[in-house]
Amino acid sequence: MVAHGTRKQRGVAMVGDLAERVSATLGQTVHVSFVDVLGPTPSEVLASMAGPTIMVPAFLSRGYHVTSDIPTHVEASGQPDVTVTEALGPGPQLVRVLADRLVESGWRRDDSVILAAAGTSDPGAQRDLHMMATWLSAITGSRVELAFAATGLPRVPDAVAALRCRRRGRVVVASYLLSEGLFQDRLRASGADVVTEPLGTHPGLARLIANRFSRARYSVAV
Repeated sequence: MVAHGTRKQRGVAMVGDLAERVSATLGQTVHVSFVDVLGPTPSEVLASMAGPTIMVPAFLSRGYHVTSDIPTHVEASGQPDVTVTEALGPGPQLVRVLADRLVESGWRRDDSVILAAAGTSDPGAQRDLHMMATWLSAITGSRVELAFAATGLPRVPDAVAALRCRRRGRVVVASYLLSEGLFQDRLRASGADVVTEPLGTHPGLARLIANRFSRARYSVAV
């Protein structure tokens, strides 16, 4: 399982906990690697393994890390038999996880909601994120705005401020992030009334990752 990486120990622990939950579901050990900030890197983990290997990008949308970093690490590892699955999103499973996080946070029907992603310059990934915002809108019953913690506009604080000018009531930021880290801290500092927890160790996310592994393993066997 490949994640981004963070200097926040809570974020690293959350990724490790998620991997343990996936391991328990699959009945075998899932190894963790990171493409940025800390190690081990995907190439280091792959180089230490023998035989066919399945790699699941624990990213919520496709983007540079999925389309460029991970293939580069696979090539650098020298491992000849690696199957890389699709990123985790977009998809209905993640929409359900987001909806659960909203309910857990105390979201109400009259709240304004912002879907907050890390951000990307990849056009395909941007379309994926807009699709997720549209699907979440269908669940909340009102338009969900899309905003970004890092790359892309509008930034989350600006989107929060704009909603306050246009609408009465609370502003809720739905975190579309995998784990604790710098970007989640930015969401909490955005001025929103409520910020949901990252998707992290939600059972639905663990099941989604386990399913990615299982489907890839079946395809390899066939």
